[in-house]
Amino acid sequence: MGPRGKKQRNLEHLFVADGLQSLRSALFPKVATAPMIERLYFTESGLAKVRAEIAAEVLNVHEIIMVSDQVMTAMAETESPQGILALCKFLEPDLNRLATIPLKKVAYFWQIQDPGNAGTVIRAADACGFDLVILSDMSVDLFSPKVVRATAGSLWNIPIVQGITVEELESFAQARALSLVGFYGASEKRMEALDKSESQILVFGNEGRGLPELPESFDRVSIPMRGFAESFNVASAASIAMYQLSTATEI
Repeated sequence: MGPRGKKQRNLEHLFVADGLQSLRSALFPKVATAPMIERLYFTESGLAKVRAEIAAEVLNVHEIIMVSDQVMTAMAETESPQGILALCKFLEPDLNRLATIPLKKVAYFWQIQDPGNAGTVIRAADACGFDLVILSDMSVDLFSPKVVRATAGSLWNIPIVQGITVEELESFAQARALSLVGFYGASEKRMEALDKSESQILVFGNEGRGLPELPESFDRVSIPMRGFAESFNVASAASIAMYQLSTATEI
């Protein structure tokens, strides 16, 4: 198994997750829609690290293949692999699979491009107790190695769907009685005016272009800034908004 590009990942629905943190989350997923382990690859040193923390009966239900350090380096697509890699299978992106999942807080990212930003917002949504993350069409590949690493294991903790257009999102929101809130830097309405108790989809834009002009069904708000910066980074803006509007603020 060599490096897997986006086209191959989409055809086979397979991706690689390297490192102990990703493996730990993949072995103990929190949601039914999470990617599933196909097989595990270890170097001798990597397996020793894993066995020191994870029980043998948990590992042994999966196919385990031992590889050399050189092979692991080629497979992991990272400069300093830990000798621990899981080949995982993901489901087709489909909002219909979420029909039975209660949804109160959802985050949608329009054409997010940076792998670090994508991983960060998924991790933040997980930390803030959000129910679902959706990536639009023409966004970064959710299952690229850089995005997977940046999620720090949250890929297995929260449902995520990619490739959803604004039009599809609008239909989904209507069907699930979710209000739509687009975050714009210049909007006069402040985020604080939103009703935290309302079921909502928070909509964030591209790193460089922000959001396009959204349909009238979308509310428009901004995050107030007291300093001189022109805008928030999308990952920062999303983290602030999700924390402020999530049930995490009520803990």
